[in-house]
Amino acid sequence: MSKLGHFNRWHAALLALGALHALSFAPNPLPHWILPFAQIFTLAVLAFFVFKASTVAQAALGGFLFGASHFAVGLYWLYISMHEYGGMAAPMAAAAVMLLAAGLALFTTLATALARWLSAQQPKAFSSYGWQVLLAAVWASSWTLSEWLRGTLFTGLPWLNIGYAHVEGVLAPWAPVLGVYGLAWLAAFAAGAIALLACAKDTANDAKAAVGVGLAIVSGLIGIALGHVAWSKPQGEPLIVRLVQGNVPQSEKFDPALLQYGLATYMELAALSPKEASGAPELIVLPETVIPLFQNRVAPQVWEQWLAIAHERNATVLMGIPLQDHYEGADRYTNSAIGFDARTPLDTLVAGATPMRYDKHHLVPFGEFVPPGFRWFVDSMRIPLGDFNRGPLRQPLFPIKDQMIAPDICYEDVFGEEIIQSVRDSAAHGPGASMLINLSNLGWFGDSWALRQHLQISRMRALETARPMLRATNTGMTAAIDPHGVVRAALAPMSKGVLDVEVQGMTGLTPYVRWGNVPVLAWTLLLLLLGLGLRKRKPLPA
Repeated sequence: MSKLGHFNRWHAALLALGALHALSFAPNPLPHWILPFAQIFTLAVLAFFVFKASTVAQAALGGFLFGASHFAVGLYWLYISMHEYGGMAAPMAAAAVMLLAAGLALFTTLATALARWLSAQQPKAFSSYGWQVLLAAVWASSWTLSEWLRGTLFTGLPWLNIGYAHVEGVLAPWAPVLGVYGLAWLAAFAAGAIALLACAKDTANDAKAAVGVGLAIVSGLIGIALGHVAWSKPQGEPLIVRLVQGNVPQSEKFDPALLQYGLATYMELAALSPKEASGAPELIVLPETVIPLFQNRVAPQVWEQWLAIAHERNATVLMGIPLQDHYEGADRYTNSAIGFDARTPLDTLVAGATPMRYDKHHLVPFGEFVPPGFRWFVDSMRIPLGDFNRGPLRQPLFPIKDQMIAPDICYEDVFGEEIIQSVRDSAAHGPGASMLINLSNLGWFGDSWALRQHLQISRMRALETARPMLRATNTGMTAAIDPHGVVRAALAPMSKGVLDVEVQGMTGLTPYVRWGNVPVLAWTLLLLLLGLGLRKRKPLPA
């Protein structure tokens, strides 16, 4: 296979493997326990192909095919939003998903081309054992660098980072130390080590290649030990929180004729009596844009009804709503979350000037702002989109009882390096968060993988920060996640209901909260530079 004979078979195999790889980011159809193994072993086949490729171009093509299939299958739900809810013609919506997948596949192309180029020569300075480990490390570093670039450039889209396949399993406890990119490096290293073992041709080479697999196993054993480390401790008294899921159909949410029905649904759920007196919610959380109007276009009578619910339940209400205000001589529009209770003045709500206010920082391209040159694409859909203003990265938190609440909106929790800013203490805004709350509306994507994939992402944020993460969504997944990333309770997707949970806030900083992605990026670049510096002309033995 020195020339990768039957290369067309590899084309088909890599396309199939990329699709299978996409299944490892959320349970169903695969069971949850197999996701980490499916991710590592499918990536190992790609690594095997790259190590065996006779040219960098062949490796790059393999990475592109694998990545294109991976992203097309893993992000198929974007078709639902564009076609079913946006009214875009089916061929155009399908083409848009495929073009996005092809664009994202350029990052996997970079990873495979870089890994193949750096592994093309053998340095004299390393023994064969050390070279085998370095090969696996170069592969892992190339892949991690591509993941980081994808999650950073052009506002970033880190969805389907391979680390998210490992919210369970032996690598998961590494998350508080290294974050999701660190898990990506460890998973890619394991895949590369397995591939090198498969490449070995004789007993001697088997033993040398097995060193990398042994190190991967050791990282898993260390992960098991890390699982017993307490990175945070309880802060204050537990808080009883009600998470509300209205399941208002997306096709009705922005329909003026049906707007009142959606509001009535959420008011009814928010006002429900607790099952027992001791379980009365102190915080009622509603999803993103639960009121799909700017606050100053909502009738004062509606705000009075919400204040009455806060009074009746003796609770703070936290909801997502778009806000319009005047700032420095210009109108300002934000996708926001506000908190209020029965004592909040009516005119404060109408003005959107509540003390507890969070303005979304990381906006969605094509959803909350239009990238230059793409207005024609947005105009081809019948979705209420606009250009929002972004809020600061670190904003004042919501103090409720003994807890400091950090809200984030929609896919903001995909960016772990931004979420940790709210967990750190701030000279300007005070102590960091003891709880994280995500407000989302994934109704745009139907009952698809998007819901379950997003739940996995939220679990990773809980692991990284050692904080409970609560999720209030319109259609799912509404859930309570503990500081260990375990889902303690959840509502069925595409259903209407409330989830009343007792949540203990936590304090204490994990290594990842303290240092962010810097250690992993430094390690990754150091290994790539080492591979580059030791690259010699002597070819790697067959």
